[in-house]
Amino acid sequence: MSADAAARADLGPELRAIVERGSSTAALGEARENGRRVWRDAAGVTDLDSRRPARADGRFRIGSVTKTFVSTVVLQLVDEGKLRLDEPVERYLPGVVPNGGAITLRQLLNHTSGLYDYLQDPRFLYQDEASLRAFLAQGRWTTWSPAELIDAGVKGTPYFPPGQGWHYSNTNYILIGEVIRKVTGRNWQSEVDRRIVRPLHLDETTFPGARPGIPGPHAHGYVQLPEGPADVTLINPSFGDAAGNGISTTADLNRFHAALFGGRLLSAARLAEMTTAVPAPMIGAHYGLGLIRYDLPCGEVWGHTGGIPGYNTVWLGSKDGARQFSLSFNLSEGAETEDTFTTLNAFIEKASCGPGTAAAKEAATNSPFRLLR
Repeated sequence: MSADAAARADLGPELRAIVERGSSTAALGEARENGRRVWRDAAGVTDLDSRRPARADGRFRIGSVTKTFVSTVVLQLVDEGKLRLDEPVERYLPGVVPNGGAITLRQLLNHTSGLYDYLQDPRFLYQDEASLRAFLAQGRWTTWSPAELIDAGVKGTPYFPPGQGWHYSNTNYILIGEVIRKVTGRNWQSEVDRRIVRPLHLDETTFPGARPGIPGPHAHGYVQLPEGPADVTLINPSFGDAAGNGISTTADLNRFHAALFGGRLLSAARLAEMTTAVPAPMIGAHYGLGLIRYDLPCGEVWGHTGGIPGYNTVWLGSKDGARQFSLSFNLSEGAETEDTFTTLNAFIEKASCGPGTAAAKEAATNSPFRLLR
C-alpha cells in the first residue's frame, strides 16, 4: 500500500461521524487504490425498528450516478459509429423536443441544452410537507413512462437557448435513454447491463425500472416528518429512469470507476471527450459528459453524486483510474443540521486528500459538494 493510500485508509471515524452527527441513519463506504480495496466499513443501522448494524456490502439507490452508466453507453455507440455527439436530438427523436434541431446530444449529456428539469414539476416528488405526505401515501407508487417525463420537461420554460448556459436537468438524460432505445432497438437498461454490468461482473448493480424493492441486504431510507422519520425504502423509481434509476454497492461502483478511467470501456478519444468539462456554477464544479470534476486544493477528482428519497451517494476518484472511493449515506431528509455537511466534507476531503494536510483542511472548510437529484 502506498503512503497516500495508508493515509486515506482509515475513514472509519469520518464515516461514523456522518451517522452520529450528520443526521444519517446509516453510512457505507469503500476506498480502493491500484485495484486493491484499502478500506471498507459501515456505520449506523439497517432500520430504526430492529437497530441491526448496517452492512458494508449493502445495496443502495445511486440516484444520478446512473447518468454516468448511461453516458458511457452513448459514448460506446459513438465509438461504434452509431451516434454523433454534435448531431441534433431531432435526428434521433423527431418531433419530441421543441427546437430539437438546435439541441445536440453533447448538450444533453453536459446539461447545456437549457431544457427544463421535469423534477421541478409539482407532480413529481415533493416540495413541502403537504406534498411529501401525498407522495408517501400515493405518489411513491406511481409508474411514470419516459414519454411522460419528457413531456413534463419539454413543456416547462427553457432556462436559456441551447448552448448559452449550464443548468442541471434530468430531462436531458431521459431523452438520452430514448436515443439509446431508438439506435439499438433495446432499452437503456438492457444496454447498460449488456455493455457494462455483465462484462465487469457488477453482480449487485441493477436498474429496477418500476420495481419498488431493493434486492439483497440494504439499509432503509427515511424522510423527516414533524412526528418523526417516515420509511421511504420502498418506492417506484420509474420517475428516475435513465437519470436516476440505479441500485448498486460501493464495491461495484468503485470497479466501474476503475474500469472507466482505466480505459477498459471507451477509446482514449471518447474518454477525452467525456472528461472535457464546462463550468457548472450552480454546483461549484465542472461537468463533462455524465461526469463531474471537482477541483480540490489537493487536485481534481472525477465522478458523480446522486440523491433519491432516502439515499445519497458520492462516487469519486482520480482521473488516472488509480484511486476511487464510494460513499452511501441514508440522510433523513428534512433533519439536516449544520453538522450534516461538515461531516460529509470531512469524509470527502480525507478520502481525496489524505488527513492532516493544509489542502485537506481547506477542502473540509470550503467543500464545493452539492448532492444532485
